[in-house]
Amino acid sequence: MRRSHASESYTGHNRNTVDDENEHLTDELGNKISALKSLTIDIGHEVRAQNQMLREMDDDFDSTSGFLSTTMGRVVKLAKAGHNRYILYLLLFSFFVFFVIYIILKFQ
Repeated sequence: MRRSHASESYTGHNRNTVDDENEHLTDELGNKISALKSLTIDIGHEVRAQNQMLREMDDDFDSTSGFLSTTMGRVVKLAKAGHNRYILYLLLFSFFVFFVIYIILKFQ
């Protein structure tokens, strides 16, 4: 009889140990879940900020594209007007500017 009583006491002790360990593991799991929740919320905020930045960049590119197409239309109109002399002056001026930039960068 003594053996069966000792066995029940040992089982009760194991049960308490297992319950304590389960509570400890549950608390750790809860902490990890809280950390993951916080991380996903932060990722969500970052994604929203990045999407807003992309929308702003898209708007900027659209306005730049409109400006560039208007400028190209003017250049084509100038080229069709038959004033090749102005295009030659523009080309020579561009070469001069690039040459000056080259000289400045070479001697720095």
